[in-house]
Amino acid sequence: MDFTEVYHSGPISFSPGAHLILTAVQDRLVLRRAESFQIVQTWLLDASITPTQALASTKAKGSLPDNSISHIGWSCDSEFVLAASAKRGVVHVYKVQDEKWTARIDSGAEGLVKAEWAPDGRTVLCFSQWGLRVTVWSLVTGTAIYIQFPLHPDTGYAFRADGRYFVLAERHKSKDTIGVYDTADSYKLVRHFPLPTSSMASLALSPTGNHLAVWEGPIEYKLCILSLVGEVLGTFCPDPDPGFGIRRVAWHPSGIFLAVGGWDDKIHVLDLTWSPAITLELSARIPAGVTIWREPAKWRETTEGRGFLSYERLQGPYSIVLQRVDQTKPNPKSGAIQLEWDKSGSLLLVRFENSPNAVHIYDFPLPEQDFLPRLRAVLVHSSPVLHARWNPVRKGSMSLCCGVQSLYMWSDEWLGDTGEEEMAECIGVPAKNFTTRDIKWTPDGKGIVLIDKDVFCCAFEVEEDL
Repeated sequence: MDFTEVYHSGPISFSPGAHLILTAVQDRLVLRRAESFQIVQTWLLDASITPTQALASTKAKGSLPDNSISHIGWSCDSEFVLAASAKRGVVHVYKVQDEKWTARIDSGAEGLVKAEWAPDGRTVLCFSQWGLRVTVWSLVTGTAIYIQFPLHPDTGYAFRADGRYFVLAERHKSKDTIGVYDTADSYKLVRHFPLPTSSMASLALSPTGNHLAVWEGPIEYKLCILSLVGEVLGTFCPDPDPGFGIRRVAWHPSGIFLAVGGWDDKIHVLDLTWSPAITLELSARIPAGVTIWREPAKWRETTEGRGFLSYERLQGPYSIVLQRVDQTKPNPKSGAIQLEWDKSGSLLLVRFENSPNAVHIYDFPLPEQDFLPRLRAVLVHSSPVLHARWNPVRKGSMSLCCGVQSLYMWSDEWLGDTGEEEMAECIGVPAKNFTTRDIKWTPDGKGIVLIDKDVFCCAFEVEEDL
């Protein structure tokens, strides 16, 4: 892979076509070409006082305003970009091909915690503080629609895959409810129904848009499946009760399976009967037949932090270290902290908090094959894994980072004499004092953004000349 130079930045976002990269540095937006990193445009946010700032200034006199950009984003067609400053309660929208065109959204006294694009690329959603409302701003009409009392600005809403319906968890009269809004009809409310939950933690809409999964908070292990008309199709509560609630839920790309993980080190994979088709469980002993990829000891010192080095490939049985957990304390450090299917749905990535240095990869059969999921590989590292990401375009390709000056890759794309083969590599980052704290794939799956505290660099595949 080829690495770029290191650049200063806050939030980072590639355009949907991966041709441009948008970064924020304090109160300035910087637009670059992805192939050369040449700057093509910059925007400085308007620093005039906003209603949110005016209200805050009366509470904290003498303090300097924070104008830094907290959120950025691209419209689906790459024609517009937005930059939001949550502390100022303002969203700026710019047109990439027209330097003079600009729009500004002031959130008002209710404040702002989050702003993002709707799937149509001409509508901006603004979530207020204190769960007061969602404001739906149209760039076409210049008008706003207000939806009251959203439950969670991060985990309490979803758009159907085609963008037609907006599903929002709401709290009315101390009751959990769902509102379904028609985006093609100015976000008109088409369905509103109560939920069989007392304190909903999150929701997940199936890729087909037919099923909605909602689940309780950390004190009750309960997941409900509903249709978009409010019919309860099924409820899942494991027996015996593990004592804590659900941590992660992930729909299979086809919508035929739902992976559910709690604090009890078990992954329940539900089928369309909404009962477990199989239960996967974390164990300190890795059985025979599973490939173990172990990070070589002190490889960065040996290679001086440059170049590529393969993991050590071992075969089970093998033992990994599981941290002892005090289950009497709230939010114990155990259970699934990540559940993620790859693009094809044939692989399930799982990270357990009480095994922080390991990544488990489970193999799932294709629909025409016998249903016999199995643990395929375990990647073991010297440091805790911070993030692991599947390639958004290619199946069976994953990158991960551990908060050190390196990048890690696993793939089953390589063709050997016996067919597809796995490969795992440690890749040194050729930059001084750079710690890879997070990673993001580019939308085309050909590059990776490596993110440190306030700087970033990119790594791109080297295309071989044919």
